[in-house]
Amino acid sequence: MEAGAGAETEPLLPPRSWRAGGGAAEDLYINQAVVFIEDAIQYRSINHRVDSKSLWLYRWYYSRTCQWVLSLTITIILALAFIETPSSLTVTSDVRYRLPAWDPPCGLTEGIELLCFLVFMIDVSVKNSSMMKKTLKSINSTLPEMASVVLLLAVHLSLFTMFAMLLFARTKDGLQDKEWVGYFRNLPDSLTSLLVLLTTANNPDVMIPAYSKNRAYSIFFILFTVLGNLFLMNLLTAIIYNQFRGYLLKSVQSSLFRRRLGIRAAFEVLSSLKETPANAEQSYVSAGALFQVLQRVEMDFRCKQAIMMSLKMCSCDHLSAAQFQRLFEELDKDAIKQHPPCPEYRSHLMRKVQFVFGHPYFGYLGNVVALANIVSICVVLVLDADKQPSERDDFFLGAINCFFIVYYLMEMLLKILAMGLKRYLSYPSNRFDGLLTTILLVLEIATFAEYGFPHPGWRPEFVGLLSLWDMVRLVNMLIVFRFLRIIPNMKFMSLVVTTLLDLIKNLRAFAGILVVVFYAFAITGIMLFKGAVVPMGNVSLVNTTYNNGTLQCGTYEQLEYWPNNFDDFAAALVTLWDVMVVNNWQVFLEAFSRYSSPWAKVYFVAWWLISSVIWVNLFIALLLENFIHKWDRRCHRESLSDIEYQRTVELMFR
Repeated sequence: MEAGAGAETEPLLPPRSWRAGGGAAEDLYINQAVVFIEDAIQYRSINHRVDSKSLWLYRWYYSRTCQWVLSLTITIILALAFIETPSSLTVTSDVRYRLPAWDPPCGLTEGIELLCFLVFMIDVSVKNSSMMKKTLKSINSTLPEMASVVLLLAVHLSLFTMFAMLLFARTKDGLQDKEWVGYFRNLPDSLTSLLVLLTTANNPDVMIPAYSKNRAYSIFFILFTVLGNLFLMNLLTAIIYNQFRGYLLKSVQSSLFRRRLGIRAAFEVLSSLKETPANAEQSYVSAGALFQVLQRVEMDFRCKQAIMMSLKMCSCDHLSAAQFQRLFEELDKDAIKQHPPCPEYRSHLMRKVQFVFGHPYFGYLGNVVALANIVSICVVLVLDADKQPSERDDFFLGAINCFFIVYYLMEMLLKILAMGLKRYLSYPSNRFDGLLTTILLVLEIATFAEYGFPHPGWRPEFVGLLSLWDMVRLVNMLIVFRFLRIIPNMKFMSLVVTTLLDLIKNLRAFAGILVVVFYAFAITGIMLFKGAVVPMGNVSLVNTTYNNGTLQCGTYEQLEYWPNNFDDFAAALVTLWDVMVVNNWQVFLEAFSRYSSPWAKVYFVAWWLISSVIWVNLFIALLLENFIHKWDRRCHRESLSDIEYQRTVELMFR
């Protein structure tokens, strides 16, 4: 249970002694019940003031308009980093070709910041989403357990660094000292080389000089990688996942507790509207009072309608606490979309047509045709890959495109005939197919109007960046998405895809944390390394990057990593992303240490630990949690009747 949950067991309800009748008091009770139910819907704590003025302010703060303004303000204040000096409004971030950036007029960004500051002053403090709070607390609770593994990693790294400096010490023969010169010249270089090897970014480069001299040296590097990367790094992932899973389970329980507590608080308030008879063993709420509350509550229209319908169907005029709680179980249910019925035809022929073209096999045929369309386009593109535009004959591709577009048009019309327009449009796959077919048809007609009908030697000429003909070929490639419709028919693939979709829906909290960390490190990187990267025209730079006039292989300059810098906010974000992926991240360590200070390595190592080790492992934990949950549900699935709603656990995280 989360901290502070104990305080929630004592909601700030009015004292029993003054809960008497009266218009003002009854209106206050109704408003309190409305707020408590809205708290339950959003899993919020009910531990707040409940007087009339406080309730009005509370609902105003959590209104859609207020929250939208606050979100917009946060977005604007963060987006200013792209405009403020150093501005990111340039075509390229390459220091060799970058033109002077746009300089905003004096007072523009400052005025926007002042307005945002006023909004923040009104808000007092910006509140994170509940899921983001859970994630941050999960990270915080995981840190002590991670510290032991990180300490083991540090010991592992230190011991192997000492071994490496002994194994690859400088000798009298300078030709045999390539390993020492390249990677183990001193303690900082040795630590950096093995730290990068821990991520396998410089493997096998780091061991090649020694391995060329004696194959036995490979044992050192293999042993280091096995212990560090395969054992300790994966142990970190296991610890993060284990702690993350346990904490999320507690968070789910706490959220459900807050929902039940909010609903019970609403029941207690409404039960005070009319005095319970002295001989009654329990409190009751009148159906009319609850109906009045539901009309004021801001909630999903489907849930409100379902609760009101259940309330109307209830034969009793008074609800007990258990009945009251059961009514709001609709909040934990997700709607199963009901598709409109097919049209009913009287003609026997039309019923046959409806049966044939409304059958799933007709959709399978469409998938086969789409596959043939993709294969034909790919074959033509492969055959024409090395040809000049003037040498191509687009007659074949034009003819098959015409055939396939006519088929897609006929398929769409026949499905509409069989299913009816409303039922056809109720399926997202049909809406996508229909939109795609319409776009293809319009482009095909425009192509014929511009270039004529396909014929031998037909070569539509280029106009601008892309000709109309190239647009048709590009849109044609979208047909590949038609195959997504077969995923629900393949159980395991359906499980994987639904896991990915749920992951995207649940990723907002993790993306929010990553955005905050990216933002902080990007601003810090600009402060530390702005202008550090200098084009190669500088004489002093040439002396450090050239070896007898030739660029050293694998360096920042030889790889032409010039666009990766910290000269503006957008460039800093891309550079941080490249380091987070850890491929060739040793190039950035070496380059910025050389351009600025050897202490620059601390910045990049800290970013690697936070982004690649902690955040990526949290992402893996979320992926595993979603997949295992769905796998368990699939293995222990019970037969479901044809019901209107389906209970889902994932709904809470959305």
